[in-house]
Amino acid sequence: MKILVINAGSSSLKYQLYDMTDETVLASGRVERIGMDSSILVHEPHHAEEISEVSEILEHTTAIRKVLDKLTDAQVGVVKSIDEIEAVGHRVVHGGETFKSSVLVDSDVKAEIRRLFDLAPLHNPACMMGIKAAESNMPNVPQAVVFDTAFHQTMPAKAYMYAIPKVLYKKHKIRRYGFHGTSHDYVSKRTADLLERPLEQLKIVTCHIGNGGSLTAIEGGKSVDTTMGMTPLEGLMMGTRSGDLDPAIVPFTMNKEDLTVNEVNSMLNKHSGLLAISGMSSDMREITEGYLAGEPNATLAFEMYEYRIRKYIGAYVAAMNGADAIVFTAGVGENSAELRQMICEKLTYLGVEIDLEVNKVRSKQPRRISTPNSKIEVLVIPTNEELMIARDTYRLAK
Repeated sequence: MKILVINAGSSSLKYQLYDMTDETVLASGRVERIGMDSSILVHEPHHAEEISEVSEILEHTTAIRKVLDKLTDAQVGVVKSIDEIEAVGHRVVHGGETFKSSVLVDSDVKAEIRRLFDLAPLHNPACMMGIKAAESNMPNVPQAVVFDTAFHQTMPAKAYMYAIPKVLYKKHKIRRYGFHGTSHDYVSKRTADLLERPLEQLKIVTCHIGNGGSLTAIEGGKSVDTTMGMTPLEGLMMGTRSGDLDPAIVPFTMNKEDLTVNEVNSMLNKHSGLLAISGMSSDMREITEGYLAGEPNATLAFEMYEYRIRKYIGAYVAAMNGADAIVFTAGVGENSAELRQMICEKLTYLGVEIDLEVNKVRSKQPRRISTPNSKIEVLVIPTNEELMIARDTYRLAK
């Protein structure tokens, strides 16, 4: 079975085509600047060089049609006909309390995703555009949706409830949901494989650290706590998001600076985090360069970023009464040796010890960076959310 995985954003779309016989990627690519006359489609078939073209792509239906044209093209295509694609899997950010696992799309599912727009106004509407665009181009092909929040539905009430009037939970479902669940699920399973131990016996802290970031405490294969909350704003300091802060700062700032709700929301989501502290960039690579060069603002940004990650690792080890493994994944987690080293060198009270030379090695392969003497295994595992989406879609569609 061949499965197309789609991750739709408001002005972008990423895709991968899988052959589930052996879970190989036949082609991948992305469409950027959707809605403009200078949209860019980048297509990378497994058997040829990456190609790109610029054209007018005004909405997602056209974007997916152009993707399908590339997948079936005589020169750069990987299938002879669209009919070979037997299912489509979509990433959807927020599933609320309704969706505890992946599901096939029907009218009820679409209505519920639409109802959840308020919980993820930047993401769920874009996901819906991707679903509708795929349906328009492939009306008879099963569509599945995989939710970032579903993995965290195993959290106990003591972890997901906020200490605010319960009527707000009952009426508006205000609670912790967590995100990046597909990634946390994938790397926890890969951790069990690498350690050759049953997942049900492991306590793992997974660190998904990219431009957005979250940590999850996983006990027995189930999420028991995670740093992101009702929205992806809570938790770690991120590229442009503030992460945790005193809630009183919001009304105080609105009053002092005469800001609207939308303006303060934009400040916390798009103009805070690494960007705000460094004054130079939201990109951890640039922050690290500044830190290594001794630039004061970059150094402060790097140290705050590391401190908050390390603080949450300690909290989650405490929450589970121990840990067997700490796992780093996603763009920063997989590639920043400097960050991993600083974090781990300050976890010696837990018996963590890493091999500094192994830690410096850049690789796309999963690897152990802890020493044989370390009491907690430390791993770097490249995430693969698209493969998890493909697997769930295959399971549902077949």
